[in-house]
Amino acid sequence: MTTTDNRRFALICALGVILFFMYQAWTKDFPDVPPPATAPAKAVELESGDNDAPLAQVPDSKPTASPAEAVSKKVQVETDRLVAEISLTGGELRRLELKGYPVSKDHPERNLALLDDRDSRLFILQSGIAGSERPLVTHQSAFTAAHTRYTLVEGADALSVVLEHRDESGLSLSKTYQFKRDSYEVTLTQTLKNTSAQALIASPYVRMQRNLFVAGDEPPFVQTFKGVGLYEHKENGAGYRFRKETFEDLGDEPIEIKQTGGWISFLQHYFLAAILPAADEALSFSAKSGKNGTYIGQYVGPAATLAPGAEQTFATRLYLGPKLQNVVGAVAPGLELTVDYGILTAISEPLFWLLDLFHTWTKNWGVAIILLTLAVKAALYKLSEAQYRSMAKMKKYGPRIQEIKERFGDDRERLQKAMMDLYKKEGFNPLAGCWPILIQFPVFISLYWVLLESVELRQASFALWLMDLSAPDPYYVLPVLFGISMWAQQKLSGQAMTMDPMQQKVMNAMPVMLTAFFAFFQSGLVLYWLVSNLIGIAQQWFITRKLEREAAAPR
Repeated sequence: MTTTDNRRFALICALGVILFFMYQAWTKDFPDVPPPATAPAKAVELESGDNDAPLAQVPDSKPTASPAEAVSKKVQVETDRLVAEISLTGGELRRLELKGYPVSKDHPERNLALLDDRDSRLFILQSGIAGSERPLVTHQSAFTAAHTRYTLVEGADALSVVLEHRDESGLSLSKTYQFKRDSYEVTLTQTLKNTSAQALIASPYVRMQRNLFVAGDEPPFVQTFKGVGLYEHKENGAGYRFRKETFEDLGDEPIEIKQTGGWISFLQHYFLAAILPAADEALSFSAKSGKNGTYIGQYVGPAATLAPGAEQTFATRLYLGPKLQNVVGAVAPGLELTVDYGILTAISEPLFWLLDLFHTWTKNWGVAIILLTLAVKAALYKLSEAQYRSMAKMKKYGPRIQEIKERFGDDRERLQKAMMDLYKKEGFNPLAGCWPILIQFPVFISLYWVLLESVELRQASFALWLMDLSAPDPYYVLPVLFGISMWAQQKLSGQAMTMDPMQQKVMNAMPVMLTAFFAFFQSGLVLYWLVSNLIGIAQQWFITRKLEREAAAPR
């Protein structure tokens, strides 16, 4: 990278960062919010009160168990992937720990809790059966369970936790959570039996309720997305689209959608909780801000009529876990879109695919990043060769360029003409050095998003002190090495002689400025650019020696 290239690179970096943050601000202030779609069949409406079950007409709904009982009476569940707590009041899923995902590098023994109800945190999953005229079985009804602890035994593929509810009005509900081995999918089955003398109209509902808190460590100086994600019908009704809104925006504009199929989710950095109804259900999704700083996202299924003595089963799938890119796409159509790389998704996805491929070979994400850098530099070798040939010519004719500058002084028109004549006569293009930088910059930004959004790289270790490639280098070693490599490239190019003293001072300060700039980036990203610089130095040395041999060869 020449001194001129370094200046271009710094300007491109500054422009790219400005445009990036302008785009983020624009999408936040002016989201694309289409009008709600209409389902072909009528669904039960969202409730007006935060603590009532969703009903077409909402009477007062009083809990059948006190909040203290809800906290004290819980069922413990453990599988190979999850540790869960289910309250016997309402059958609420109130806590869900993800095994293998520590809260932080400093506390590897503590599992991250995606759902949580401790220490002023609230993120719970509620469910029940809504009626057309009165509450049937809600997330406040009392349940019983045969055991207080359930464990997925070795050799079993699934674990079912059955909760039972009976009341004096002639209703009984069996609520079953089925957990699967090696999976973050949970199937919630609600079987309602009408033992009364009257017919009932019933609809299943599942809702998520949470306040704002940070689950696990977060990268410094970065604001990650927290909000609701929807897979909704497009405006023209042809297919679906992914839409997301921040929790803060729900206070100004609640969401209410009626459609067939799709899903609703609560998104946060690296993880999601999603309600996944059947693709052919006529349903409604809604999301809004609740009381005391909470937010609610809800699914209400199609209504069914139960004659006296009849029984109806409602099944709803859930995904509660990390946004694993090789997993979520197979769980439900469109769920892979929750891994959002922004406008550079078309570059980020192939980059991650290649990174993941290298990781399967090396079992080390740092080595995978180095191999990715080698692959990118190999793909750009011809452009780099043209760049370094141009640099060698610029270095060779540096004295003549300086002489032209001194001869024409402030006569810019004659100076430019003399320079262009020199370039044409000697057969080189000084702009050839721009292309590798311009092409690598989108790769740089795309890799930034891959390292920021891919849960696969969360807390990924490399070697020595680099124990988290998704976080900045704690000792700033990589940024300093990057600055040194940039300074070495400047010296190797030898083009400072063609610049005036002020330009030389700016270029000499550039490695220091970019070192400070990269000190706040993920160490995996700085590793990529450092290795890219080192490969560039080697390429530059090799191509320069090759050109010298070509020039010395007899003709």
